Amino acid sequence: MSRFPSIRAGLLGLASALALSLAAPADAANPVLKIGFVGVTSGPAAAWGTSNVRSMQTLAEWWNSQGGVKIGDKTYDIDVVTFDDQKDPKRAIAGMEKMAQEGIHYVVGPNVDDGAAAVRPVAEKAGIIYFPYAFPKELYAKPASNAVLGMVASYQSGPAIYKYLKEKKGVKTVAFVAANESDPLSQRDSGVAAAKALGLDVVADKDTYQNDTRDFTPVLTPIVKLKPDLLVLSGVAPANAPLLIRSARELGFTGLISTETAQDAKVLEEGAGDLANGFISVGGASTPEIRSKAMEEFIERYTKKFGEYNDESNTKVYALQYIVDTLKADPKAIDNVDEFKKTIDAFSAPNPYLKDSSASLHYVGDTSFGQKRQLAVPLVVNEYQDGKFKTLFVANVD
Repeated sequence: MSRFPSIRAGLLGLASALALSLAAPADAANPVLKIGFVGVTSGPAAAWGTSNVRSMQTLAEWWNSQGGVKIGDKTYDIDVVTFDDQKDPKRAIAGMEKMAQEGIHYVVGPNVDDGAAAVRPVAEKAGIIYFPYAFPKELYAKPASNAVLGMVASYQSGPAIYKYLKEKKGVKTVAFVAANESDPLSQRDSGVAAAKALGLDVVADKDTYQNDTRDFTPVLTPIVKLKPDLLVLSGVAPANAPLLIRSARELGFTGLISTETAQDAKVLEEGAGDLANGFISVGGASTPEIRSKAMEEFIERYTKKFGEYNDESNTKVYALQYIVDTLKADPKAIDNVDEFKKTIDAFSAPNPYLKDSSASLHYVGDTSFGQKRQLAVPLVVNEYQDGKFKTLFVANVD
């Protein structure tokens, strides 16, 4: 007799469990879609990766607060998983391996050439599409297919900047200086080639410095004596830019100074002050004249969340947007990067960050790489003035 109460209790328990399981979907949180970041968030180049991470976190938080992102018949919350590679290729490999172990198929970064090249075997083996901010063409040209360039490359922005300065500022002679590392040296070489192609006289193209240099006087003294119209700081890290600018100006250099890398206005103001006025750099892919209300809200949310805003995030906001919108176009790509690759060629979606209603998100790169492996983001070139960037011109690349 004692067995019957226990059977009855067991049946009641089973009924309760079934009721809970049937009710669970209505009450359950959204499934989570993890998107990774592997890049530099510490050291002299920290601003590059920090703007990536903060952009991704701001956008993910915004979407999640609105109920998540609908991809196919499911709605996901976005979780940004980050790894600081400290600008070290070995750590970048470890970071990409971590992403693979967590089953992450889409990763933003790395931020420099060495790191982006180092993680390629891991990404290709693990089935990861990654979005570097690095410029070696072999990462984006066949047979490579897993890397998508997240910004305008120096060999695309350099010619545009030099042409503008030649036509608008009368620049005739140019000198280059670069850190003795593969990334800036590669940018220097492409810059030299672009300058010569435009008919500019390159008066210096072999001067280098170690990345931990803090006194640039010995480096810049022979260049300043040449009196070039333009001094190009090839691939300069944000922390080194104000030191180089200050040294050049204190040595009496009166010409123009530029770079093809994005910079941080706050770092320039703190490190060089008024001496940085007139410094020309690649800016974020938005200006007050072209940005939409959504872009303005993104900036507001970013600033509220982190207490400041980095102009480069005008570009860095695009990577996560492209990933999610491409997945929306082909939900099977959630866990199949081959589907993502198939979608790239014909992909098009409204660009939420530009006023122009005809502007679209799409992939480019046919001209530079022979295949679409680059995000179509506007090329914005800025001039620093009194603590802020002002827009010199806006262009597009194919």
